[in-house]
Order: sequence, then structure tokens, then C-alpha cells
Amino acid sequence: MLEIEIDGKKLTVPGGSTVMDAANSIGVHIPHFCYHKKLSIAASCRMCLVQVEKAPKPLPACATPVTDGMKVWTHSDQAVTAQKGVMEFLLINHPLDCPICDQGGECQLQDLAVGYGQTGSEYAEEKRVVANKDLGPLISTDMTRCIHCSRCVRFTEEIAGFQELGMANRGEFTEVMPFIGKTVNSEISGNVIDLCPVGALTSKPFRYTARTWELSRRKSVSAHDGLGSNLVVQVKNNKVMRVLPLENEAINECWLSDRDRYSYEALNSEERLTKPMLKQGGVWQETDWQTALEYVANGLKQVIAEHGKDSVAAVASPNSTVEELFALRKVMAGLGVESVQAFARSADFSLKTQGAQWLGQSLLELSQNEAILLVGSTLRKEQPLLAQRLRQSVKKGLQLSAVNPHSDEMLTKLVGEVVVRPDQLVEGLLQVIQAFVELKSVPVPNGVDLSNVLVSDAARAIALSFDGKAKTAILLGNVAQTNARYAEIYAAATALAVLTGATLGVPAMAANSVGAQLVGADLGADIFGAGSLANAKKAYVFLGVEPEYDAHNGAHALAAAKNAEMVVVMSPFQSCAMDYADVILPISPFSETSGTFVNMEGKAQSFNGVVRPLGETRPAWKVFRVLGNLFGFSGFEYNSSEEIRDEALAGEIAPRLSNAVVSTHAVRTQSAQGLVRLGEVPLYQVDSIVRRSPSLQATQDALLASTLRANATTLAKLGLVVDGQAIVQQEQGSATLLVALDDGLLDDVIRVAASHPLTRNLGDMVGAVEVLKA
Repeated sequence: MLEIEIDGKKLTVPGGSTVMDAANSIGVHIPHFCYHKKLSIAASCRMCLVQVEKAPKPLPACATPVTDGMKVWTHSDQAVTAQKGVMEFLLINHPLDCPICDQGGECQLQDLAVGYGQTGSEYAEEKRVVANKDLGPLISTDMTRCIHCSRCVRFTEEIAGFQELGMANRGEFTEVMPFIGKTVNSEISGNVIDLCPVGALTSKPFRYTARTWELSRRKSVSAHDGLGSNLVVQVKNNKVMRVLPLENEAINECWLSDRDRYSYEALNSEERLTKPMLKQGGVWQETDWQTALEYVANGLKQVIAEHGKDSVAAVASPNSTVEELFALRKVMAGLGVESVQAFARSADFSLKTQGAQWLGQSLLELSQNEAILLVGSTLRKEQPLLAQRLRQSVKKGLQLSAVNPHSDEMLTKLVGEVVVRPDQLVEGLLQVIQAFVELKSVPVPNGVDLSNVLVSDAARAIALSFDGKAKTAILLGNVAQTNARYAEIYAAATALAVLTGATLGVPAMAANSVGAQLVGADLGADIFGAGSLANAKKAYVFLGVEPEYDAHNGAHALAAAKNAEMVVVMSPFQSCAMDYADVILPISPFSETSGTFVNMEGKAQSFNGVVRPLGETRPAWKVFRVLGNLFGFSGFEYNSSEEIRDEALAGEIAPRLSNAVVSTHAVRTQSAQGLVRLGEVPLYQVDSIVRRSPSLQATQDALLASTLRANATTLAKLGLVVDGQAIVQQEQGSATLLVALDDGLLDDVIRVAASHPLTRNLGDMVGAVEVLKA
């Protein structure tokens, strides 16, 4: 610890701290532009110049290390004179047109110019003008305003993992720009908008729609992935105008993924439902809530009376709140219906764990691991901020490795990567188990058959990375969780975890995957009939889910819905449900209701609605409350969502989280051949809200999701050419897609996205497939 005196205040700080760190620790503000606590030190703006005893000239606080006994003055005459000089230089070429700048009212330069700027300038020459750059559909540019703080450049390199922005030229000719002909395509690119201290980088969808002082600010929680990012939702005239990160070091730090930042556009979509709708004689008609709910109650009673309780199923989105899922489960239980499913994308329901599957540790603990193995995970696209957190850990010594059906660029160093077919993730894990058994000469775990396992060098490198480490983890990603052999994958991962002493973790696919398990909304098997309409249900209740997009086999789910006698759809949006539903009830998205999400680390986060429900939209928990009363069930006298939450999550959550299996599954190798599909849920197709965000659907990630991808050998075998077209056939469905090259795949593996408008008629996400030249 070192002693330092700042503005007459004595304090002690750890060795290695800078003057800026010391000042921040006691709440002393030093003006700055280029400094950011999460980025490396650039010391390029010079705005943080301070006076240091015995120093011949002012020093930058952000880059000056503390020495024992140092005395610093942040607002002395010398410091303020230096800061004012820097401000004058910064304003030489900066356009002084704050009223028309989109950053006006929340601009650091504007704020500091009030305190350190002068009333006039000695600079009378013509100011420079810089051409704007095309950074894509999410980020708008006014590069003449750029003050070259380099925050955006450092962010793309250090946090996003790939330097998509750089600084070219020197002196007054310096420009921040992307690579020639490129846009910024990172899945967390929108953070450069928050980092930019001036109006050079702003939100393209939000541009010129509102002023910051017109907006109300309300806290909320992300409704799209299992991280549970904290949000500040900004509202004007009962309309969500913008979403920004709310800093929470334990969860999302100060960052936000583009999916969470821009999906708000769908909340104001033209597809929003505002009134209940009934289909009468094949024609849709708007109706009132009382009529619609009585129709639902009578219809479900009739189906149960004719076909029995097993003929009805409820399918919910795992992005639904704890309160909604609990109320749905309670209504169905009252009817005697056991099939309540929030994991329609799952293909294997044979796995049973002793509690809710979760990350196995907190996010902070995860980042402190010494070695982590990812299994079946496109982590950057599944969990953008978790991938970012692990990238930072790799810089500090984490040994990261993967067993995957692809070798996607993870923008960080991997010690080993075993690439297998998507139907052979089990065999990839068995390689690592065999390598560890050989390395440590330990017995083979019970239930694991290692005969016919050929060990690759990558598997040996992974096994070595786990050897002698005190804290390690194995994470099962979305590709593993939706795999038809998930129980085997889980058993193999469990065996490896026991061998190595690692913690097994299951990063949640959706905002409330853990919460859904806690309230029992994960029961039953494939409720869409597994390809046989004879096994499908006679009535379905869909809560926030679009079966053609949100099921493992969209074609089967859609056929089952169309074949059912009654389909009740509860959704914020009118969609393809018009083709198969009998009644559509407009329910509130997360922005218009209060509720709770339980994130992947088992942390329950409650939030309030940020705007009033649109039209006659109602929160789903209120709809179930009324349905419960219509059915005459007891226990539905709820006055608030908090009452439901307290009943649903009564007691401690931690004891109900467990990745331990109830019974073990035998694990052995299986041969696989022929053309196989790798179907992942694209980054911007995960739920009904994200799917309806125009800006997100214009990104490179969204465009890539509409292609067929394979390696050069597979393309040649199929007679396909890059940028040509191919017809993909699977079961009874087909899709015509653009062809793209993906050298990260093995032979005979084609990458065709699931949950996509072009591919929703295809079959299983991982399965046999035919490809023809268009």
C-alpha cells in the first residue's frame, strides 16, 4: 500500500495504482476523455493533466503511477490552466453546433467545455471536415466531431476481441475508420456508442428521435439470454425509445450486447396485437377479453371431456417470467394437464437432474477458473457478454478449449479444439476422457465405454490443460443442449468433470431457463408428436412461443398445431399464428409487465414494467389469474406479480439448483456417416421480440443466417459454388438458400440455421439432410 495526498486529502492505495484510480477512490473527479476503467491507458486526450509536487510540468492522471508520499493537486491554477489549454486545442476543429448534434445534452465534451472552455478562440482558420464512415445498420457516424480519444478502437481490440476500427494518418489528418469496405460486425458493437465521449458515434435506430432530457429512465432486465443483463430503458410518451446498460459488475459489467440494446424496436412494431381475436367461421374478428377467455375456458374443458387430460399441452417461451410460467403451470395443474413445456427446442428429454440445471457457479467465479472446456457452443453468438468475460480471463491465464461441431473464430487463444460432426459430440468428449485416463493412469469412469476411441492431439492438449489445476469448469452450450444425444453428452461431461475435479455448468439458453425449471415448466417429452401427428395433442396453449420457430423441429410443431382441434396463442404479436390458432390473446412483453427472471447463476432479478400495456394488451399473469377464476380454481386471488413470485420462489433458490444426474446414462461411441445438418439458432432469431427488430435483421450476422455453409470439399462433392443457390431438403420440407464457404466444418457437414423464416419448414436441427443444386 502506498500513501498519497490528493487536494490535501491523505489516503492509501495499492501499489500499481494510477493517480486517476486514487482520485476515483475518494470521489475526486478529474476531467478526462480517453480514460475508461475497462480499457487500456492511452493518455492521448491530455484532459486529465494534474499538478504533481516536484514535477516540472503537469502530468496525465490516467497514466501517472502513484509513488509513496506523492502530492497531487487536481484543481490548482497550474492544473486548471493546463486543462483549459487542452480544451482549447480540442475545440479548434470540433464543430460548435451542439443544438443539432444527436449527443447534445449527454456529451462529455459539452459538459467539460462549460467548465474549462473559453468564450472565444484565437483560431480563425477553416475547420477540417471528415467524411462519415459506414459502420453498418446499428452505428451512425459524424466523424468531423471525433476528438481521437481512441476509446472505440481500444474497445474493438481489447473487449470485442477483433480490431474492427483503427486510426489512420497523423496529426490533424488522423481519422478513425474501419478496414476498407468493411463494417463493424461485432455482436457487442453498440458499446462504442456509450464509450464515445462526443457525437461521433451514435445509435442509428435512435438517431434524431428524441432528446435525452425528454426521456424517462427506468430499470429493467434483459429478456433474451441467460446472463440477465441489467438495463436502463428510456421512455418518451409511453414508448420505449432506447435501451442502455445499467452497470452491474457481477453480471454484465458496464456492457450490453447488441441483441439487448436494439431489440426494443420490436416493442413498437406494426405487428403488435392490441385486442383479443377470435376465429369465427374461418374469419378473424376482434373481440373483448371476457368473450375470448370464456371461449378458451369452454374450449379446453370440451377437449379434455372428449379426449382426456393427456390430450392438452402448454408450450411456453423460456423467456417468460417466473410469474407467468408459475401461473400457467397452476392453471394447467387445475385442469389435470401435466404437459407444460418451456424447452421446445430440446430434442432429448431423457435426462433428469436432481435440481434445476445451471452454471454451477457465479459469473465472477467462472471468470476466475484456470481451465474451461466448452462443449457444443457457439459462445460468441449464444452468450456475447459471457464470451467477452472469458476473453478477458484468457488474458489473465485461463486455458480455454472446446469440443465443437465447428471451429468458429472465438477471438481468443484456445489450447485445444476437437472438431467433430454435430451428431458426434459424445465421441469428441470421449476423446478427452481417454486422453485424461492415459495421462493420469486413472480408472475409466463407470458407464463410459472407451473402446474404439481414437485420441487426437487436440484432445490430449485439452486433457493436459486440466491437469493439476485447482479450479476448472466444463460448459455445455446451446448446440449440446438441443442435441438429440444430450443425455449422453451430459453423462460424458459429468464423467470428465468427476475425473478432473471440474465444475459442470449449463449456461441458460434463455432469460428464464433456470426459473422455468424451478417452477416445473419442463415436464414431459416431445409434445408435438415426434413426427407422427397421431401422437400430437388435441389442444395447445402457446405462451409467447411461435412453434414454427421455437421448436426443435419446426415443421413437426407447425403440423401438430394445424392438426389440433383447439390452439390458444398468447403473444404480443400477430404472426403465422393466424394460420393455425383459434384465439389469440395479446399479452405484454417484458417492457409492459412486472416479473422475475432467474439467470444462469441462479440469481433472481425482479423488474417493473417501463411503459403501460399497449391498447388492450394484458400481462400474462393477470390473464391466468382470470382463467383460474373462470375455471373455479382456488388460490388465484393475486393482486400483484410479487405475490405470485413469493409463492413460486418461496424459500432459498440455491438448494434447488443441481447439475447432478438422477440416474446415469451409458456412454459409448456410435458411427455416423452421410450428409448431416448443423442447425443452430441464429443470434437474432432467438425469440419473437428479437426476430422483429429491423436493425438487427439488417446485420451481417442476420444475413449469414440465411445461407447454406459447408467446407470446400463438401461443396465440390455436392456440385455447389459459393454465391450460387442450393435446395435443402429435410423430411417433407425444403428451403432455397445462398451458398457460402465455411472452412471450420468437417466434410459432409452443412450449416443451415434453425428458427429462421427460410428454414422453418425443415426438420431436426441436427439430422440427415439432402442438398441439390438450384
